[in-house]
Amino acid sequence: MDFATAVGLVLGIGVVVLLIAMGGSFSLYYDIHAVIVIGGGCTAATIIRFPFSAMLHGFPMGIKFAFTMRSMHPRDLIDEITKIADTVRKSGPMALENVQVDDVFLAQGIRFLADGYDRDFIRDTMERDRDNFLQRLDEGQKIYRHIGDAAPAWGMIGTLVGMVQMFANMEDPSKLGPFMAVSLLATLYGALVGNLLCLPIADKLHLKLEEEDISRTLIIDGILQIRDAKSPTIVREMLLAYLPDHTRHDLAEAA
Repeated sequence: MDFATAVGLVLGIGVVVLLIAMGGSFSLYYDIHAVIVIGGGCTAATIIRFPFSAMLHGFPMGIKFAFTMRSMHPRDLIDEITKIADTVRKSGPMALENVQVDDVFLAQGIRFLADGYDRDFIRDTMERDRDNFLQRLDEGQKIYRHIGDAAPAWGMIGTLVGMVQMFANMEDPSKLGPFMAVSLLATLYGALVGNLLCLPIADKLHLKLEEEDISRTLIIDGILQIRDAKSPTIVREMLLAYLPDHTRHDLAEAA
């Protein structure tokens, strides 16, 4: 689990709850009209901008990958792929049938090696799988980014609607309070949805996309190098190029 996302959300919500508790009752900060403006407005704008298929993929992908981490770090992937190359060199591809790994994409590559598939087939299939996965992840971060951008704007729309209603009923003081509440709470809800929830999740998904791109490309190159019968040392040295300079330096010192 990605604890940074969970801790950030809990901390942000805690700050808001603490401020509300210090200044009054929680019931003062709830208004159904403001909820309708933000929820309905953001939903409508998202439906207009994205097809239903993208939304069906994007929302679950966003929730899943904003709160989860890869099963293996690129450095661990390199170590695992090096071991696989050593196994193939010593015992042949058939020995991979008993190899178990946590990463699903790497397990797919191992299965292709064990079954003796052609190099072009392995490359084309795994690259297509990687690209499709990254596309769905990109759709998720675009959807959350759009909601994050739209929520404050719809909060302003709710504020303007509430102000129009308030000024239209200046002769009735009993109506001024509810209309003012709609005006202020719509802006508050929009700011919270955009800046505490959706935009941070969109940025986290963008980082996850880059991480998955590097990790899956690393796996593809490693599997292809093993398919070409390269030595474990060559495979490892080639894959180390995917790591940042400081990480490579630390690995060299450890070696």
